[in-house]
Amino acid sequence: MADQDDFTAEQLARGRALRQAQVPWVLGGRLAGLALSLVLGLTPAGAALVRGSGDLLGGSWTARVLAGTTALVLLGQLLGLPFNARVRVVRTRFGLVTQGWAGWLVDLLRGLLLTLVLALPAALGVYALTGWSRHWWWLPAAGAAAVLTVLMSFLFPLVVEPLFNRFTPMAAGELRTALLALAERDAVAVRDVLVADASRRTTALNAYVSGFGATRRIVAYDTLLSTATPREVELVVAHELGHVKHRDVPRGTAAAALGSAVAVAVLGLLLSLHPLLSAAGVASVSDPRSLPLLAACAAVLGALGGPAQAAVSRRIEARADRHALDLTGDPEQFVAMQRRLALTNVADVDPPRLLELLFATHPSTARRIAAARAWTPAGGHR
Repeated sequence: MADQDDFTAEQLARGRALRQAQVPWVLGGRLAGLALSLVLGLTPAGAALVRGSGDLLGGSWTARVLAGTTALVLLGQLLGLPFNARVRVVRTRFGLVTQGWAGWLVDLLRGLLLTLVLALPAALGVYALTGWSRHWWWLPAAGAAAVLTVLMSFLFPLVVEPLFNRFTPMAAGELRTALLALAERDAVAVRDVLVADASRRTTALNAYVSGFGATRRIVAYDTLLSTATPREVELVVAHELGHVKHRDVPRGTAAAALGSAVAVAVLGLLLSLHPLLSAAGVASVSDPRSLPLLAACAAVLGALGGPAQAAVSRRIEARADRHALDLTGDPEQFVAMQRRLALTNVADVDPPRLLELLFATHPSTARRIAAARAWTPAGGHR
């Protein structure tokens, strides 16, 4: 495991201090959001909110669906605002934020508009289906959820990513040539190497491979390029190429599509239970006033499924680490890269195991360094 040979006591303490300062606010925001969903979904208060907001737009079925969905989204965003702001203050204190408050608010508004663009048509579709059949609405809805999950996975790098970052082609030079050669050696077709202007928001380091087929590109944060050595950049990209090599994106998309369909089916079961409908103050799922109950059930399913999703993600990330080591054969630079990432991102290199099991999508830095030191080539000789 990583120890004080890799990090000084001060560096270890700094990572722990950031985790201790921001985790209560992160978890507090999640719990507050879940509590709000449960209060609105399991009491008549949510039904009254949908009715009242719909009445402002005329009181029609469509008005209740659209206004009710908008009200739920806005309430969730407003409740999370002080928690998110406090996390931002903490991260600013640790030198991780470069964006001003005005830019942060603009990003929040962009995220809100994106959420509404996705949520409003989805809500209309769901309640159109519940009007068609109170008992079988979930069946076509599950199929639609699976299709939309696949579609969003394809569109995300083309439509959503450019809303929050600007991407420019990496200038011709040794690093670009090395990254393209690395992808070619790995038999991964890459269209281009792009640089994201992450420094407008953060000092954190990252790189990733996004897109499918002809849209696939290597993306590196400008912060990574200005901070890490070229070899360390190669190792970060080699890890990301591992995701492509093992088809993690299409497999993850297929798993997410299946998970979405199953979740909708479970929602169909839950929203047929009379005790839940009675608690929400509605008689049928086809009543738009059941929107808060639908949102509450979805929130609970999401919270319950989070640890399992995190566990799967950690296994996938560990496999990508092994791929990077197999591709480069350079465990020493891999350790150096992990150390740089941890120090620049102010990571807690060995967090409490419970937090890691419940929430971490990547193995801890300590585990990744230990795995690198235990790595041996396929032939068994260094």
